[in-house]
Amino acid sequence: MNPIAHLKEQLDQEGLWTAELELNRNQYLKVQGSMDTNLYWVAEGSLRIFVVEENEEHTIRFGYKDNFIVALDSFLNEMPSDLYIQALKKTKLKVIGKATFMDFMKSTPENNTTWQLMLEQLVLQQMERERDILTVSPLERYKRVLKRSPQLFQEIPNKYIASYLRMTPETLSRIKKS
Repeated sequence: MNPIAHLKEQLDQEGLWTAELELNRNQYLKVQGSMDTNLYWVAEGSLRIFVVEENEEHTIRFGYKDNFIVALDSFLNEMPSDLYIQALKKTKLKVIGKATFMDFMKSTPENNTTWQLMLEQLVLQQMERERDILTVSPLERYKRVLKRSPQLFQEIPNKYIASYLRMTPETLSRIKKS
């Protein structure tokens, strides 16, 4: 079983979720300058994590069904974040607080290993993305994301995918047509 799915099942069995949230399309889960020490499970829908720089939005990550989403910087250091998290469609989330989650993750060696693997995967994905943005052509970035996350193209509007890939929506449209 997928370790993320297995972890979610364990959290369900232990009854550790503290709340359920429902967000409407374009509603914000987090805004810049807010602190959040919750972790969210996406039960339905999709979201994006982005920053705003000089009035331009830069999408840095997506969350969709059967995955966790979090402003990781705020979750880890318990400080305000520059990140926004916005629902891209009607979204249902399960919520678990950091203290509860971390106590559970530290409760067994297996859980601790799962937490380490989750963090390692996030770091490796982020490093690969940064390298792609700096060194790879727009066409290659598109191909790599399509191969790695084909569901992204069913779940997420093109303008946000283009932002994530650091290209204009027009460039993405040309690449998809070719």
